[in-house]
Amino acid sequence: MLIGLMGSGKSTTGRLIAEALGLPFSDSDSFLRSRYGGPSAEIAAREGADVLHEREAEHLIEELAGEPKVIAAAASTLDDERAREAMRAATVIWLDADDEVLTQRMRTSDHRPEFAPAALRARREPYFREVADLKYDVGVLKPEEVLAAVLRDSGLPAPGRD
Repeated sequence: MLIGLMGSGKSTTGRLIAEALGLPFSDSDSFLRSRYGGPSAEIAAREGADVLHEREAEHLIEELAGEPKVIAAAASTLDDERAREAMRAATVIWLDADDEVLTQRMRTSDHRPEFAPAALRARREPYFREVADLKYDVGVLKPEEVLAAVLRDSGLPAPGRD
């Protein structure tokens, strides 16, 4: 599974990894849209950030208990002890970049243009370190380069690889 702050490229990189491994891909944003009728920002505005974060954690726990797949998980799932416990049985890939890179990426997004990663990083970094098996700097690596590194470093079997 992939985890990182917004703007880290979890969905883009996750789709590449899923395709390379021949696995399904699950994204918390897509899940929220289909089950709860809107993107995460809309759900947070309508029902509150705590409800959104509970739903993201529930999604992750459900997905980790199912068939193998590549999961792009919201960083907020790290705040939930049950989700962190479920992550311990998975291969967790932390996609990271410095605050400036993430802020710039989110500035061009309508998802959360006021995003300020420094405070979120300070609060969640110990959790990232606790659960992550691998970490890649997506500020310097393109998604295709992260894919190559994951296939090299993870020991996950890709179809056609010995």
